[in-house]
Amino acid sequence: MKKRKGYKFTNKTHSKRGTMSLILGILVLVSLFVAVLLTFRAGDAARGYGVTGLLCTLFALAGLVLGVLPIYEKRYYLIVPILGLVANGLALAWISLILYMGANGVV
Repeated sequence: MKKRKGYKFTNKTHSKRGTMSLILGILVLVSLFVAVLLTFRAGDAARGYGVTGLLCTLFALAGLVLGVLPIYEKRYYLIVPILGLVANGLALAWISLILYMGANGVV
C-alpha cells in the first residue's frame, strides 16, 4: 500500500502556552483526585492536603491565564488551549465544591 503524503495548507502551529495550560490542568485534576481519595481513606484531612488544595488553586489559575492568551492569536490551533481551559475550569469548580461542602458541613 502506498503511503499517502499529507499536505498542510496553513502556517498554524500548536501553542506552547496552550500545551502548558493543558498539562497544568491534568496535573491539578490528578493531584486533587489523589488528595481527596487519601482524605476519604484516612477519615480526616491532614495539613498537607490543604496545602495541596492551595497549590492546585494557584496552578489552575495560572493554567487559565496560559490557556486564554493563545486563543486571541490567529497563528495557533485552538484545540489544546481550549482543552486546557476546560481542565483548569473543572479543577477550580471542584475546589469550589470542596470548599462549599466544608464550609456548610455537607459531608
